Amino acid sequence: MSSNALYTDLSGYYDLMCSDINYQQQSASIHRLHQFLGNNGKQHLDLACGTGPHVRHFIDLGYQCSGLDINQPMLDMAMRRCPEAQFNLQDMTAFYLEQPVDLITCFLYSIHYSADIERLKSCIASVHSALNDGGIFCFNSVDKHRIDNRLSIKHFAEFEGHHFAFESGWHYSGQGENQSLNLSIAKRQQPFTQLTDVDADTSLSQTELWQDQHTMVATSFAELQALLAPYFEVHIFEHDYEKIVPWDLSSGNALFVCVKI
Repeated sequence: MSSNALYTDLSGYYDLMCSDINYQQQSASIHRLHQFLGNNGKQHLDLACGTGPHVRHFIDLGYQCSGLDINQPMLDMAMRRCPEAQFNLQDMTAFYLEQPVDLITCFLYSIHYSADIERLKSCIASVHSALNDGGIFCFNSVDKHRIDNRLSIKHFAEFEGHHFAFESGWHYSGQGENQSLNLSIAKRQQPFTQLTDVDADTSLSQTELWQDQHTMVATSFAELQALLAPYFEVHIFEHDYEKIVPWDLSSGNALFVCVKI
């Protein structure tokens, strides 16, 4: 499977794969942080917006929203979900807005799709240029030094008479500026169980299996802070969308809230 297959050939399954994500809670959490740390403006841009679930909730919170993604099938679905919003086919590592915004978000670790440090630097510079004074940039990230290659997240769903098993996990070699996001999707008529190995369980002839690997940029939180510091006042919080808690300096996942300077 090509590196973009999930977002093209399997774009119809994307929302199903993410069906356990509480988009409303995530959006409301960033809205609160924007109220506390931002400029109170209502112009919002979502980077790597996908099919637009977060955009939908920000519209409902009173924002004038736009979304940006590199995949047209995903944007087509986003436009159907959020006809009030503006969507653009652009690369988040080198994008341009005609009018600046007050809040830029990048959910679901999508900042790592920048792929390498130079492109990440370009993304950060593009975000800074696209923000109004006092605007904020919010995203979540994983520290490369705290990735456990043995761990993965598994999610099950049922749709149109078929059962699906989705599995994802980070892998970092221990050196360099790249990590990978490994994804597996299995589809069959029989239910899966928590013990199912999505990659290995092809014993039933009716099981369809897709595997995908994405090359992502890898940074430590210290390195990421250093890249952001020339442009932003950086606040780091625990990866908890229910409450606002400062990062404990040890968690491997965190929420970055960056105020334009």
